This record gives sequence, C-alpha cells and structure tokens, in this order.
Amino acid sequence: MNIWNPVRITWLHRANPVVKLGLICALFFMTVLTHDLDFVMYQAFIFMICLVVLSGVKPWKMMLFFIPFLLAFISSASSMMLFGKGETIWWEWGLFRVSEESFYRGLHLGFKGIAFASEGLLLVTTTSSVDLFYSLMQKLRLAPKYAYSFMASIRLLPMVWEEYVIRRQALKVRGVRPIRGVRGMVNRAGMYVVPLLAQSIRRAHRVAAAMEAKQFDGERAKARTYYYPSRYSRYDLLVIGLLAAAACCAYMAAGYFPWFGIGDVRFD
Repeated sequence: MNIWNPVRITWLHRANPVVKLGLICALFFMTVLTHDLDFVMYQAFIFMICLVVLSGVKPWKMMLFFIPFLLAFISSASSMMLFGKGETIWWEWGLFRVSEESFYRGLHLGFKGIAFASEGLLLVTTTSSVDLFYSLMQKLRLAPKYAYSFMASIRLLPMVWEEYVIRRQALKVRGVRPIRGVRGMVNRAGMYVVPLLAQSIRRAHRVAAAMEAKQFDGERAKARTYYYPSRYSRYDLLVIGLLAAAACCAYMAAGYFPWFGIGDVRFD
C-alpha cells in the first residue's frame, strides 16, 4: 500500500493531466525567470498552500514532504550565503564569507527550490502515471511504444524494492552478517546487485513477451481504442484559473507587501 495515496479526491485530480503538465511547465519557467526575492518567496508560500489544500494527502503525511523541502532550503541557501560573491561583507572567517549580496541570493535560491518542489508535487500527488501517459498518447500523440515502456518501468520499480527487502530478510534468517570496509561493499554488491539485476531482466523479458503475445508492436494503429479515455472538462478551466490566480497573487503581494524590497538579486 502506498502511504502517499490521497485520502480524498479533489477537483484537481479530475483535471486533464496534459493541461496540468503544461501549466506546471509554465510555472517552472516563471520561477526560473524570477529574480525578485519577494516574488519568488510568495510563489513558494502560495504554491505550498495549494499543495496542502488540493493534494488530498493527509496533513501529517504532507509534513513529511516538507522535511526534504526544509533540508533543501537550508543546504542550497547556506551554500550560496557562505561561498557567494559580494562587496558588503557581514561576516568572514577563513574560506567562509557572508556578504549582503550572497545572503539575499542564498534566500532567493532556497525559495526557488521550495517553489519548484511545490509545483512539481501538485502534479505528482494529483495525477496517476497511467492517466498521464494515456492522456499524452491521446492528446499529444505520444507514440505508444514510449508511453507503455514508461508505464511498465514505473510498475517494475516497486517490485525491485520488494525483492530487495525479501532478499535482505532471507539473508538475516540465514545468519549472514555484512562485512565492513571495502571488502564488505564488494560482498554486498554480489549479494544484492547481481540477483536483483538478474531478476529485473527476467521480469522485463516476461513483460515484453506478454506484450508481443498480445500483438503489441509499438506502432500507432489507425482505429486504436483506449480503456481510459482522456477528455477535457470544466475542471481544466478551474485549474487554469487557479494557477494563474496564484501566480498573480504572488506578484501582487510582492509589489504591495514586500519583505525585502531589494528588487533584482543579480544586481544588488
């Protein structure tokens, strides 16, 4: 059972995956091209709120999502603060030097990371891989050989983890203890990597044989039908309106309620 499955279905789940993918890509470009610290900070906050409200994931599980956010913010921001260039020096010790310019650029980089993560998780938590690839095949004419290959690989990933857990438990039952050092690393590679790789190759071969037995040749048939039809609906307009409003709110908040008011961090 996947602990990240939503406990409730929101209207964002019902929107067309292609529409959501296009909007998220547009938001990515907007965040990349944003050099105003206040604007990118409000983007991070607003999209985090959208993620909590519309993902359908339990709040305590969503808090686990925010732990990597915080770690990424601290690591990226501190690296830029300690090693970035600047003229107004606030603190210096050996190789470490914190300037006013590097401090604000570090905050800018950290908030960008949070904004990217929130935007990406809006798509990941509200869209299943099957719906996404079926929509790509039907709406964007993605070749079935690529779509089904991706779906099969995604389906096989959890099986690899299950095989790893089973093998680790079997070795513990047999009393096999790992050896420390370089020799232990080589030994563990032989005990885990080789069997898992061999099992994955066998499983992939069985999937390929099954698809070939069903006469799947990877080409797009002229009269192909789909078990999961992908359609546009009114929820797509709601998604467009919501994400456009979120971006506008972040821009207006940065203009009317600036926290830093330094403008472009590249030239300060």
